Amino acid sequence: MAFVFAQKDAYRLVQISDCHLLAEADDWFCGVQPYRQLELLLSQLQHNPPDAVILTGDLTQDHSLSSYQLIALLFQNWLCPVFYLPGNHDDVELMQQAFASPPFCSDTELSAGNWRFCLLNSKGPTPAGYFDQTRQQQLQLQLASYPPDSALWLFCHHHISPMGSFIDEHIQLDAAALWQILASDSRIKGLAHGHCHYAYAKLQQGIQLVGCPASSVQFLLTPDYQSVAGRPGYIEWVFDANADVDTAVHWRFLEG
Repeated sequence: MAFVFAQKDAYRLVQISDCHLLAEADDWFCGVQPYRQLELLLSQLQHNPPDAVILTGDLTQDHSLSSYQLIALLFQNWLCPVFYLPGNHDDVELMQQAFASPPFCSDTELSAGNWRFCLLNSKGPTPAGYFDQTRQQQLQLQLASYPPDSALWLFCHHHISPMGSFIDEHIQLDAAALWQILASDSRIKGLAHGHCHYAYAKLQQGIQLVGCPASSVQFLLTPDYQSVAGRPGYIEWVFDANADVDTAVHWRFLEG
């Protein structure tokens, strides 16, 4: 069953990615305190809550239950649903354990007006993205179940187009197969991801690709690993419920 939003003219979603929390609230990662970064971001969002939050992976750095519980603590008074998908750093069982209660929702199919949002699991046995034949077939069956006049947007953790930097070592390994699925369905308007710790948007093969900045640190597009400790970033999305024109999607890259 898909999560169905109440009927509205437009839907405002917030995408947060690559939080990299550790077991203690004051622990450090690459020059920042990830919990404090996320705390700052959410404190500002609470003044104008979105219709939903989507967490697109790498929520933990040390793979601890405590790190997920800290995230749950930050969201405990939120009323909007919080959806999530795993990144390469995440432990799915611990994530599900910590996020077992509202406002967290385990749904991976969302329905908002004419829009259908698919939350994909790209976690594999290595830090690179993994989307094998089983997952490909599941996605194709999912897409086949949607009305012909719907508009589709995908969310996942790993990038599917090279960035030209060190992060490409951990790109989506099954990107070619995923691109075939995207190209075969004109209803798919775009794909948003995390993983790269870098905000960008580009049109490729008719698909809008959007990279979400991290709530922890950002990465430079360099051959070697380099991070920048700044304010937490996120994306604010607005989807027009009718989804019948090219301007039906708007987004902003923001700093907390």
